[in-house]
Amino acid sequence: MDLWRRLRVAAAALVVIILAGTAGYVLLGFPLLDAVYQTVTTITTVGFREVHPLSAAGQIFTIGLILVGVGTVLYTFSLLMGALIEGQVRELLGRRRMERQINRMAGHVIVCGYGRVGRSIAEYVGRAGREVVIVDRDPQRMLDVDEPVVIGDATEDRVLVDAGIGRAAVLVSALTTDADNLFVTLSGRSLRPDLFIVARARVEDSEDKLTRAGADRVVNPQSIGGKRMAAFVLQPHVAEFLDVVMHDGTLEFRLEEVAVARGSPLAGASLRDAHIRDRTGALILAMRDGDGTFTTNPQPETVLEAGQILIAIGTEVQLKALAEAAGPG
Repeated sequence: MDLWRRLRVAAAALVVIILAGTAGYVLLGFPLLDAVYQTVTTITTVGFREVHPLSAAGQIFTIGLILVGVGTVLYTFSLLMGALIEGQVRELLGRRRMERQINRMAGHVIVCGYGRVGRSIAEYVGRAGREVVIVDRDPQRMLDVDEPVVIGDATEDRVLVDAGIGRAAVLVSALTTDADNLFVTLSGRSLRPDLFIVARARVEDSEDKLTRAGADRVVNPQSIGGKRMAAFVLQPHVAEFLDVVMHDGTLEFRLEEVAVARGSPLAGASLRDAHIRDRTGALILAMRDGDGTFTTNPQPETVLEAGQILIAIGTEVQLKALAEAAGPG
């Protein structure tokens, strides 16, 4: 039970005790205001004399009120003092603001795990202009994080719900162990059957399991890192060019994917008839059909279809023009 909930429970208990004490003194013959006054002075141990003489029944009732009420007051006061001293009130208010911020998000990316891999993912996605919510069980990792965070175990459905999985566009599971990533993938798929899920795998044997669990993409950072190093050995200039185009941002050109929307003027036209190069300046490097098949260096006779993904290279202006042309008419 967190501090905020304990404070609410203690405050509710205090209100109940005051009402019960007031009702008890009213039954003993006290006027309403005197009953409230007697109750408050009793449970706060102010020490004033009784407002009216107490009978034997009144004395027994007061003893019980002292035993219950004083303990409740001290407990509530200790919680408040602890929160003030440790700065938890500020933390709770900040958490409430963060919860409201997450509740306003839609189409964001949830990154589970803020280790080296998760941190790199969140930074890159954030630089691309996408909203990110980070989930991690270690509060110390979150001290220097600017994005909204949810502190908790990502394998629990409740934590994913707190991160706004119902409105998210992508779930990335970058936890330390493959078992945890498997749990997150299963939870994410059960909560959102239509969600795009990317999972991290540490060993090759886990990649197929994560795919069967519902991951749309499975990434093995060790394997990719090895292939990237090999690419620098064999084709350093090509590898560096792709890195710059995809990640660096120092070149004018970008490599982007653009979806052909339903109702787009491009749908049903061939590449030659669409005049994409003339209209936008972007160059189509490859196309991906709905079944996942890639067509590299497509021929001018290739017909564009709604739902296809165009892999294009060009400047920011050219790619924006391509996205507008591929959008619904």
